[in-house]
Amino acid sequence: MSDDAFEAAYGRPAELAWHAPGRVNIIGEHTDYNDGFALPAALPLGVTAQVAARDDGVIRASSVQDDDAVTVPIVDLAPGSVQGWAGYVVGVIWAFREAGHHMPGLDIVVDGSVPIGSGLSSSAALECAVAGAVDDLFGLGSTPADLITVARRAENDYVGVPTGALDQSASVLCREAEALFIDFRSMDTRRVPLDLDGAGLRLLVIDTQARHQLADGEYAKRRAECARAAELLGVPMLRDIDDDGLAGALERLTDPVLRRRARHIVTENARTLQTVRVLEGQGDPRAIGALLLASHVSLRDDFEVSCRELDLAVSTAMDTGAHGARMTGGGFGGSAIALVDDTDTDAVTDAVQGAFAEAELTAPVIFAMQPARGAHRCDE
Repeated sequence: MSDDAFEAAYGRPAELAWHAPGRVNIIGEHTDYNDGFALPAALPLGVTAQVAARDDGVIRASSVQDDDAVTVPIVDLAPGSVQGWAGYVVGVIWAFREAGHHMPGLDIVVDGSVPIGSGLSSSAALECAVAGAVDDLFGLGSTPADLITVARRAENDYVGVPTGALDQSASVLCREAEALFIDFRSMDTRRVPLDLDGAGLRLLVIDTQARHQLADGEYAKRRAECARAAELLGVPMLRDIDDDGLAGALERLTDPVLRRRARHIVTENARTLQTVRVLEGQGDPRAIGALLLASHVSLRDDFEVSCRELDLAVSTAMDTGAHGARMTGGGFGGSAIALVDDTDTDAVTDAVQGAFAEAELTAPVIFAMQPARGAHRCDE
């Protein structure tokens, strides 16, 4: 984003800018709110936030992608008081204030390249870009963990979407040519090698254009089902059931829906740990392909968060030579990923586009990616 957008909006230059990426989750879906494990990587797409300070206690926010600008006194901020994209922006300011920081006011312009509703975490990219810029602008001295907390509070408590910390953690902590292994009980992280370029691979991201909406209640329903299953099994979280104890746990759950939900979480945690072992051991990402596909089958059949478009993208990619493929993100639409040889990128892309055309579905948007850098100041 050039300075022109900020100048056009406010008649003065921005003081600084931050960029934060969207994320693609390699594996480990719906495990975050079950104290489990996940392995996201940062996208080359993201959100840039330009900011400049004010001294009158007012936030003015505008977006390059949206004509609806927002002006609101900081003292009037309360959960849900601002809706739409701007809610994620002012929610960050609210979260900083709730953490005890003085917010004198600011002007902000955001510019995003992550497709909204694609399952690639456009909201976390927005929150983390704003959080980094605001922290930098006012010299708050936040740690990466602080920025993750502020961004997550904006989403959970201000906007009201009950997500886990996966998206914000990935947006802040990821690095190039690496994935980020996250243990959501301890919040310990470590970087895992994922040099796709060096292995002659690409990760195709297939935005199916089937727009999901996590705030519509299905995400919260799955979360409640997992909590209920854990309660009936007498454990704090489904993370506390391992592969060896799965069969016995399933026998104790009489509700078939809760059995399916528990089975997905337990097996998805096991797949995530195995993926990390493979990448840290032999290092060839091709070897994780079967785990990716097994994850999709589990999300489709046991967690029931896939859809026609996601299933078509995965099956077509696999039939055209992908090493593995799966839906990624919360589900109910959004994106799929496919791990392909660099030389097969065009063939898989063409096949998926052709399959969608034959099925008379909206054409998907497909791009190849390498793991990118996490949130950072734009001049660094």
